[in-house]
Amino acid sequence: MARPRTDFPAAEALRSLVDGEGRLSVRVTPGARSEGVEIMSGRVLAKVRAKPEDGKATAAVVDLLAQALAIPPSHIALLRGATSREKLFRIPPAA
Repeated sequence: MARPRTDFPAAEALRSLVDGEGRLSVRVTPGARSEGVEIMSGRVLAKVRAKPEDGKATAAVVDLLAQALAIPPSHIALLRGATSREKLFRIPPAA
């Protein structure tokens, strides 16, 4: 069975939540049934199928954010929260 296509919020909506220093706070739900990124009450929530072991969930979140923002995953850097559900990423400015 094929996985359903993941819907993302508009890249502009995600970028509006990036602070003046290029940081984006994300609440992660690892081991979810479906993957996706959503904005709820002014917060970014990411759900990934990957389990929180050996950085797999964090890598999956980076991939989802890269898809949602239409940028390469290598441009997103984890600043804080490698072992936490609350993660802080550095997002490059829009070109």
